[in-house]
Amino acid sequence: MPMATTTSVSAPGMTFTCPMHPEVQAEKPGSCPKCGMALEPVEIAPASNRTEYTCPMHPEIVRDQPGNCPICGMALEPRAVSADSANPELVSMTRRFWVAVALTVPLLAVMLSDVLPGHPLQHLLTGQRLAWLEFAFATPVVLWAGWPFFERGWASIVHRSPNMFTLIAIGAGSAYLYSVAAVVAPGIFPQTFRDMSGNLALYFEAASVITALVLLGQVLELKARSQTSSAIKALLGLAPKTARRISQDGKEADVALSEVQVGDRIRVRPGEKVPTDGSVIEGRSSVDESMVSGEPIPVEKAAGAKVVGGTINGTGSFVMKAERVGADTLLAQIVKMVSEAQRTRAPIQRLADRVAKFFVPAVLVSSGITFAVWAIFGPQPHYAHALVNAVAVLIIACPCALGLATPMSIMVGTGRGAGEGILIRNAESLEIFEKVNTLVVDKTGTLTEGRPRLTEVIPAEGFDATYLLQSVASLEKASEHPLAAAILAGAREKKIELVPVADFQSITGKGVTGTLQSKRIGVGNAALIEELGASSETLQARAEGLRKEGQTVMFVTSDGRFAGLIAVADPIKESAVQAIQQLKQAGIRVVMVTGDNHTTAAAVAQKLGIDFEADVLPEKKADVVKKLQSQGAVVAMAGDGVNDAPALAHAQVGIAMGTGTDVAMETGGITLVKGDLRGILKARRLSQRTMRNIRQNLFFAFFYNALGVPLAAGVLYPVFGLLLNPMIAAAAMSFSSISVIANALRLRTTKL
Repeated sequence: MPMATTTSVSAPGMTFTCPMHPEVQAEKPGSCPKCGMALEPVEIAPASNRTEYTCPMHPEIVRDQPGNCPICGMALEPRAVSADSANPELVSMTRRFWVAVALTVPLLAVMLSDVLPGHPLQHLLTGQRLAWLEFAFATPVVLWAGWPFFERGWASIVHRSPNMFTLIAIGAGSAYLYSVAAVVAPGIFPQTFRDMSGNLALYFEAASVITALVLLGQVLELKARSQTSSAIKALLGLAPKTARRISQDGKEADVALSEVQVGDRIRVRPGEKVPTDGSVIEGRSSVDESMVSGEPIPVEKAAGAKVVGGTINGTGSFVMKAERVGADTLLAQIVKMVSEAQRTRAPIQRLADRVAKFFVPAVLVSSGITFAVWAIFGPQPHYAHALVNAVAVLIIACPCALGLATPMSIMVGTGRGAGEGILIRNAESLEIFEKVNTLVVDKTGTLTEGRPRLTEVIPAEGFDATYLLQSVASLEKASEHPLAAAILAGAREKKIELVPVADFQSITGKGVTGTLQSKRIGVGNAALIEELGASSETLQARAEGLRKEGQTVMFVTSDGRFAGLIAVADPIKESAVQAIQQLKQAGIRVVMVTGDNHTTAAAVAQKLGIDFEADVLPEKKADVVKKLQSQGAVVAMAGDGVNDAPALAHAQVGIAMGTGTDVAMETGGITLVKGDLRGILKARRLSQRTMRNIRQNLFFAFFYNALGVPLAAGVLYPVFGLLLNPMIAAAAMSFSSISVIANALRLRTTKL
């Protein structure tokens, strides 16, 4: 039967769910991971009005209230991390653990007494009374403290998604139920269950210790997992609780941050945190912006400078205007982005998923085979040995470490990147970035300062410099081109008055035109000049000389006549030369793509020692990326995230180069808040170390299970007479998961 298909458009307040598996929900259309049916749209309340809960290992599972993941059984966690959020799952598991410990200690005392000379407890109490006493202590441990494991184990069977809790429930449950039956109805057991004295072995202490150790593992795991969100909580803690607002009449008062509105004037005193995003309108100071850029050197701020909420003011004082508040601030966007990235899945996770899909059924089969072999070929009592070893196989083979190997490293790695001003949009970008061998970069704002300045105004015969600059500056006032600001600044310095512009038109990749004082003015490249019917031959040699110096040259026409040329220079960033050298040493080819003339581009490329593509229109940058990919290159594209959006989308990894609050975080897989090429080096190191950490975790998980299952099955017994007690198996299983998480947490201190 063909699968149903739907065409849906994702919109705010929408979620998509499977008609057969309502627990499977997603924010975008797609297919159900369980049955393959198309997800259908469902109206839901806006995310801002509710708390969503998701599984740390299966982010496709999203629910409106707490619960357990139907796939792996883990407790669902809030999607949005808060600075002071308590984990109810940790509280519950901790309480159950300590109750289990208190009731398991007497059971261990009974077991210890059995190996001591004279068997003191066994002499004090008759065998049947001691058995009932063990039953009384073990029952609350297994049935109350361990109830979540049985609940999740049953859910895994109902959902046909066997997981670690399936194995724990069957293992601990089998030991407990057998022991209960041995106490209540001992006569039903044949001789094969009895020892040489005809007694039945009880495994209450094994069931209790397994439960207590698994609870301990859960407590330690939950505590360790909470540390993976430490980067987000640290960012949330940066936001101040109040702001000092200046009213219209000039009075100042401290108000809650939630009351600050766009346009409010706020005073920031020495040592205080900047309350929200905005710009300085009065005063000056230096601000520590390391929380967003990773750079420890304070940045000087004066009137007109942008400031970011959560950054720390130095010794000066200034008044700022609030421009972004609440969820629109950079800090809020960073927290949201990191939270979402931590829930994404890396492609390498597919390996663990494929193994996990067949792992639990394989363990159940192995446990059954172990029971059969020991029951047939094992020493007396056959069935008692068979039960113990089958339970040990079930307990030691829990696949929790395998499932946690990738998500934990991703969570810690993305949080670590946020602390360095490297925002990872998804785990796939983090994984692919280590394989990148070609970096395509835009020139303006990436290799250069992005703050060009006017250098030359050269009129043609019959025109003067003042008229030329007045015409160009008046026309560029309506333009959004990065070079327009330099021309306007040059006109202001020369105190040239601008004139009104009519019929303004921007011609992508060529320039702008408009009517000034009844004359049609054009400013742009040689292609525009030719299109307007003018000839620039008289100053071509001069233009070529300026280009060789790395300056950008624009030609000007007036009513179809060539009026002269304007030159603008954008200095290369001091950090660019060093960063590119290090990138090349790392084996990465750097290619500059620019719309500049070939000569200008060559001058910049020669200074930096990189390849280049010149005269490339914004919409053609993607073609350059495609051409490199067709040659076998794994391409990362770094740009400003606006004009470069198509190229960023086509590259294997798109890197949005941002500066402060203007960062284009919705573009590309990685965003560098500071907009510095050195951030690319840090991001690559982060990718390499995170992926190395994941591979270590996966190796450890695979190796642990490959070694643990045969040991639990008793392969050493024929040669050494050694068996793996189920209690030791439970301890090994719990601490294998903790080891994986502890290894992932090492990323928090890795040097980038």
